[in-house]
Amino acid sequence: MKPVPHATSLRRAPVQRRSAERLTRILDACADLLDEVGYDALSTRAVALRAGVPIGSVYRFFGNKRAMADALAERNLERYTERVTRRLARAEGEGGWRAAVDAVLDEYLDMKRTAPGFSLVDFGNQIPVGARHAEPNHRVAERLTDLLSAYLDHEPDEDLRRTFLVAVETADTLVHLAFRVDPQGDEKIIEETRVLLRAYLVRVLD
Repeated sequence: MKPVPHATSLRRAPVQRRSAERLTRILDACADLLDEVGYDALSTRAVALRAGVPIGSVYRFFGNKRAMADALAERNLERYTERVTRRLARAEGEGGWRAAVDAVLDEYLDMKRTAPGFSLVDFGNQIPVGARHAEPNHRVAERLTDLLSAYLDHEPDEDLRRTFLVAVETADTLVHLAFRVDPQGDEKIIEETRVLLRAYLVRVLD
């Protein structure tokens, strides 16, 4: 299984600081509006108005709202990776792979509860939101494989990549179930998810 290259949804990457700040405002506005009106009612014009920028500034970066939501998903993945990395650095190897898996799950749950727009687009595998066929979580699994294999001193070979893809897909399905049962995430389902992940990963990581 080959690593999936990191995609970008930007028409043009910001070069100057002012342009980068404008892009941040656009994505922040997109995230807020996703929570308020949902994906179907989201529009580039509404995002421009909320961000306080001309509509042309939005189209400078994005061709449509799908590209904008994709870029938000990419930013979510970057922020998620940074959070997990910081958590693992603070742990300094304590708790082994089980603590690392807890960090991965806990940071995802926290973003699910607190990050604007995350409850709908998270890492982008179901954009447009509500699409019948979601894309596999390759992008997330690849990022976590590279991060955790280095932390746990495991070779990131094809078997490990496949194992993490299965684990990510499983966790994704169960976490979505937990948040359908309870808007804050049903704790019992989350605990079952944690137990299931540990039981599955023990044969590879122990």
